[in-house]
Amino acid sequence: VQLQASGGGLVQTGRSLRLSCAASGFPFADYAIGWFRQAPGKEREGVSCISISDGSSWYADSVKGRFTMSSDNARKRVYLQMNSLKAEDTAVYYCAAGAFKFIAKVERPDLLEYDYWGQGTQVTVSS
Repeated sequence: VQLQASGGGLVQTGRSLRLSCAASGFPFADYAIGWFRQAPGKEREGVSCISISDGSSWYADSVKGRFTMSSDNARKRVYLQMNSLKAEDTAVYYCAAGAFKFIAKVERPDLLEYDYWGQGTQVTVSS
């Protein structure tokens, strides 16, 4: 099983980045993929989640309207398009896979148990 996150970098406030998460080794369509982040000195927090099966998605209030998650099922990849980046978005971003297909009726899918985690990619937003 492998989850490979990539696409992080250093950007200025207001700019955009797209993170990518490549998955392998598990039945992709039966899982939900989440993006999480951890800033220095802070606890890890859920950013967004997508059901690979039906495409439903969830976003944390702090990123709603700025971040968009999508999936390419054929390539077993998910993406996190991050627009209008703010300094407070600076963190290490992780993708994770959870063995639950549907999240549309889950209030906080980021709080469910995720089985596999990627290694993280650093996003730094400077003013």
